[in-house]
Amino acid sequence: MSSMMLEPRGHAHRIYEVVEGRGSGTTDLVTSSWERCVKDYRLDPDRPSHPTVLTDRALEERRTKAADVIDCAKLEMTTLYQQLGDRESAVVLVDTEGTILHMVAAPEFARDMGKVGFCPGAVWSESAVGTNGMGTCLVVGEPVAVRQHDHFFGAYTSLTCSAVPIFDPDGALVAVLDVTSRSQLMQQHSLVLLSMTAQMIENRLLDLRFRDACPIHFHSRPEFVYTLHEGKLVVADDGSIRAANRSALFQLGIPSVQEIRGRKIDEVFQTTLPDILQRSARSSFHPVPTFCTQRSNRFFVVAQEPATLYASNAERGAAKQVTVNLRGIGGPDTEFGDERIASQLHVAARVIAKRIPVLLHGETGAGKEVFARALHKGSPFASGAFVAVNCASLPESLIESELFGYRAGAFTGAQRTGRRGKILQADRGTLFLDEIGDMPLALQARLLRVLDERQVSPLGSEETIPVDFQLVSASHRNLPKLVAEGVFREDLYYRLSGLEVALPPLRERADKRELLYRVLQEEAAGQKMTIDADAEALLMSHPWPGNLRQLRHVLRTAVVLAGGDRLRMEDLPPALRQRIAARPEPMAAPAVALHETEGVADGVAGGGSDAADDELAALNPVQASERAVLLGLLEQQRWNVSNVAKALDISRNTLYRRLHRLRIPLSHGDPSMQ
Repeated sequence: MSSMMLEPRGHAHRIYEVVEGRGSGTTDLVTSSWERCVKDYRLDPDRPSHPTVLTDRALEERRTKAADVIDCAKLEMTTLYQQLGDRESAVVLVDTEGTILHMVAAPEFARDMGKVGFCPGAVWSESAVGTNGMGTCLVVGEPVAVRQHDHFFGAYTSLTCSAVPIFDPDGALVAVLDVTSRSQLMQQHSLVLLSMTAQMIENRLLDLRFRDACPIHFHSRPEFVYTLHEGKLVVADDGSIRAANRSALFQLGIPSVQEIRGRKIDEVFQTTLPDILQRSARSSFHPVPTFCTQRSNRFFVVAQEPATLYASNAERGAAKQVTVNLRGIGGPDTEFGDERIASQLHVAARVIAKRIPVLLHGETGAGKEVFARALHKGSPFASGAFVAVNCASLPESLIESELFGYRAGAFTGAQRTGRRGKILQADRGTLFLDEIGDMPLALQARLLRVLDERQVSPLGSEETIPVDFQLVSASHRNLPKLVAEGVFREDLYYRLSGLEVALPPLRERADKRELLYRVLQEEAAGQKMTIDADAEALLMSHPWPGNLRQLRHVLRTAVVLAGGDRLRMEDLPPALRQRIAARPEPMAAPAVALHETEGVADGVAGGGSDAADDELAALNPVQASERAVLLGLLEQQRWNVSNVAKALDISRNTLYRRLHRLRIPLSHGDPSMQ
């Protein structure tokens, strides 16, 4: 520790010169601190004062008092330490009295620093050990940098400290986050990274302390919602604001939490809490626009139900059996009357509440990610992050670093500060692995190990970091077939498939009409719109190979073309309308075709009856239009069921069920229609 030895009297002499106004060469912040040390605390730079180290019992009492802050900070501190990539540094968290509560450092550095009292339990207040990053930050309540000779005592002049305050949801300073380094190279970016980390800790603390309130995320730019830069309000059931993060106050131009607490949400935005909750659910929790009440600023907002609404009974300490409240987690892409999806959603929510992984199957665009988000929102980890990774969209060379992260300098082209992987980002939240069937075989083994051990080792690092997350995965591929072919690990498949859920394509959903209108109203930004009968018939009969994603894009285009409150056939995209032109005349005149083609169908089947007429009369207009479309397609394909199923991109069994439901008899192929 020769570098930590007391410096000659020159350091003390310089301090006295500055305090007495005869010297210069330091910042106003350091000068003010030195003046406090000499005049208020009566410290002597010639007589160093080492920090007091609390007993284990006293330290445990301090930690218990700040348990929620420590809980929110631990992971972020580990991530920050990895980003810095400096083994000659430590990341520490201190309470309001300057006590080190938690510390992340390399073992060698921790041992060396312990010799000068830099360890958990040590009190580094400014009044005890003079000017230093942690203690001085507590006094001034703002970010500080205390470089080597800025320290009051010469024993610490080989250190450089950067520190930032952490504020609770009431705006009170509750802790300080500090990076202390012995490196000769000044970390210019330390304060920036520290400030970002402090914001993440504050946001976690806001979520933790207000689990019974509705979180509202917003920003003036939609791409910044759900990021570190978003504003966040927590709102009570009656619409009154209970707390806000610093970004929210800045964006709204409000100086303090006290000035916004108690105000109604409709005093801030031109919306009410029920309205923004509804619109958020309908948009699948993508940002929706609204305006500020005091100014003309436009914001993009997402509101969610309270996290405690979805806590399991086991978490609440109530009944023995788990129940999950699913109110509000549906959206235009989940369920509005389809019994299969409603049942699957409830079963999957009960399973994930018990920490059992869920594996989703479904065609592209069928709403697998939306279903996964709904599960996350109704889970015990709803206050954590929902992190989605599309294994098919990432180059094979990047999947490993994207999932597991890497430390600084791990490979050529790596970010200088390292990168936190998706798995770490999902800690205490939900990790959604989409298109898991496309994950390279080599990485499947690493993923399996993480799932078994609940630990992550970033690339280029020998350290392991504990993680805890819910797992939802999805694929449109046949995983058992991939297992049989040897391209997907059998043990990983069984690890992922705690519960398997098959999501039906849009063309098979019983709530298709409700979905159609819900998505339409959402794309129309809440404006009430109607659809002409012929346009509705076409939309209802379309096979939608792109499923919900395709439906949303089609309606978005149609709303723009309509320019009013009525959607007509000519407003639909040309590619969709071309299906009409390609059909025979009965398709263009469904009301006439209904009766004309019935005669053909009934003649093939052996004639009609009064009972059959009564059954047809019972069909609603949408079903009648869909029936006409199918009859026309059957005519076009000369009643070849296989060709019709292929044209609609559905299975023969699905087509038989649809024909039976619409009272279309066949001469052969389906016994129920004979």
